[in-house]
Amino acid sequence: MSRFKNIAHSSVERYRLATNSMRLAPDFMIIGTQRGGTTSLYNYLSEHHSIAPASMKEVHFFDNNFEKGLPWYRAQFPPAFQKHFSENIRRRGFVTGEASPYYLFHPHVPKRAAAIVPHTKLIVLLRNPVERAYSQYFHEVELGHEHLSFEEALAQEEARTHEEEARILAHEQYYSYNHQHYTYLARGLYIDQLQRWMALFPREQFLIIKSEDFYTHPDAVLSKTLAFLNISQQSKQREQTYRQYNNSKYPQARLDPHLRKQLVAYYEPYNARLYEFLGLDFGWDH
Repeated sequence: MSRFKNIAHSSVERYRLATNSMRLAPDFMIIGTQRGGTTSLYNYLSEHHSIAPASMKEVHFFDNNFEKGLPWYRAQFPPAFQKHFSENIRRRGFVTGEASPYYLFHPHVPKRAAAIVPHTKLIVLLRNPVERAYSQYFHEVELGHEHLSFEEALAQEEARTHEEEARILAHEQYYSYNHQHYTYLARGLYIDQLQRWMALFPREQFLIIKSEDFYTHPDAVLSKTLAFLNISQQSKQREQTYRQYNNSKYPQARLDPHLRKQLVAYYEPYNARLYEFLGLDFGWDH
């Protein structure tokens, strides 16, 4: 009887592996930044008839779920026959992708992604790092992760996260709660994060978007993103309201002007390096 169970189990396993091999890999990934508009952009893209979303917006495979393996990751995307049907029967483009904003910041993700999906297109939204940090703080408060004041949280960031990145790099399976939730200042050092990614992926595979441009002109940024993905605009696109997703309201006026000035000064040299590296001036230093 056990022999028949083993045969049945191996048959199920072969079927599972075969099914996953017929699954698509992501054509694009929105890799960050957190609190930069990633949820809204991903939802707008997912409404397009030629874009099929993953089973969840934040798959978190390359950061927190990597031990689940490639078959699990492939299972999060549509089956290959959908792409074949769309492109060959309906004569319509077809792409799929995910959005996990921790990817930009997590030190293991670039090399993992380069090894597994080297041709995927990478979309990066970059928000004024001062506003991004403030928004993240209230997001963490809202989720119950943070109980300090914003100024106290910034003051405690070094103590909370000291050597956490080194531990992550030293231990492949190490998960750092503090690295994910309390890195308010560090996540705004975009130059270091982008250089790590661009050392492994060619520049033409990146679309860099200023979050403030996206908030002000979502239609223009969406059109630019569709062009980057080689997807045409929908011929009879319904009127979009472009409502913001995951948009926590927080008391922006309460950010002390003196603290804001300190944060602007802190980020200024990093922003200068970013502007030079990308050849773009985001105008955040005021």
